[in-house]
Amino acid sequence: MKLTIYHNPRCSKSREMLALLRERGFEPDIVEYLKTPPDAETLRRLLALLELTPRALIRSKEAEYAELGLDDPALDDAALIAAMVTQPKLIERPIVVVDDARAAIGRPPEAVLKLFD
Repeated sequence: MKLTIYHNPRCSKSREMLALLRERGFEPDIVEYLKTPPDAETLRRLLALLELTPRALIRSKEAEYAELGLDDPALDDAALIAAMVTQPKLIERPIVVVDDARAAIGRPPEAVLKLFD
């Protein structure tokens, strides 16, 4: 089983998620997405796996959300994805991907456990 976690080591939920995976004997590939942000194609793939819209993956409480005017309902998916590419801090975290076929957001961390059922 191949596991990937889109991780922010400064985020407590992301650290909890990584610890939970390791407690269960998994050593995931770690993508520190603030250092190596996903491109638009990767974000579209993650959104499809998560079955979410771009707006649902954006952290609306971040200052960048307001600064970029991302609350504008007229913005389309491409504009929201572009914002997440240039401002990866806006991406909800952590995201865990299993075998490039299933994904979940680890909020709460236990939410990811459904991927292993």
